[in-house]
Amino acid sequence: MESLYLLVPLSVLLVFAIGILFWWSLRHGQFDDLEGPAYRLLLDDKDELPVDSSRQSGENTPSPKIGASQDDRGNQ
Repeated sequence: MESLYLLVPLSVLLVFAIGILFWWSLRHGQFDDLEGPAYRLLLDDKDELPVDSSRQSGENTPSPKIGASQDDRGNQ
């Protein structure tokens, strides 16, 4: 029974501390975007393909065959 005199005030203080931390996190935008960081992990900037300048200018050049060597590309 004597331990309750210590545990009840400690639990009340703990609830207030958690409430204050939660309020602080809401005020500072910690819960604004829950899904964005998860998608940023999956999308790596290195995976983006380089833009081919000949395709932007409207030239109609055929793309090289996959797995073709340099000699095969010149003979197309």
